[in-house]
Amino acid sequence: MQKAFTFPYSDMRFAHPGDVTELVKLVNSAYRGDHSRLGWTTEADLLDGIRTHPDHMLGQITAPDSVMMVITDSTEAIMACVYLQDKQPLLYLGMLTVKPELQAAGIGRRLLDTAETYARSLGMEGMQMTVISVRDELIAWYARRGYQPTGEKMPFPEEQALGIPRQPIEFVVLEKKF
Repeated sequence: MQKAFTFPYSDMRFAHPGDVTELVKLVNSAYRGDHSRLGWTTEADLLDGIRTHPDHMLGQITAPDSVMMVITDSTEAIMACVYLQDKQPLLYLGMLTVKPELQAAGIGRRLLDTAETYARSLGMEGMQMTVISVRDELIAWYARRGYQPTGEKMPFPEEQALGIPRQPIEFVVLEKKF
């Protein structure tokens, strides 16, 4: 996938393999465990286990059909990330993550807007994502940004790559057309 892109902000860039450890820590701290409760995107009450691991993250960063965008602070520490994968004619968006203590400050919105700009630069027709169906507040956040449920549902994967469900859960598919 095209990795040549002019970011609209100087604190944004594509992730590289050297970022794996920091990205795994960020994503796991934002979705699981007590630290994730500092933000509003926690899945700590829905899933046990970790959200990602180094091999999975490295695969996402280095796959030819995907990129990971990051936002860094003044020390170059990663504050936020988003995974993007070419699923012609749509760009799949996943793992939109902001440090829990920085959530609700507009960082996620800025990253989402940049991901959409990137999708347009690739000639994509829109964006697609999956969200855990019981995450009403998250689905509403995306709906305010133009993402709508397609009516499609997907089972939560049985392998423990995304965590161990505490209750039966499934994904809903959301899309935004340009």
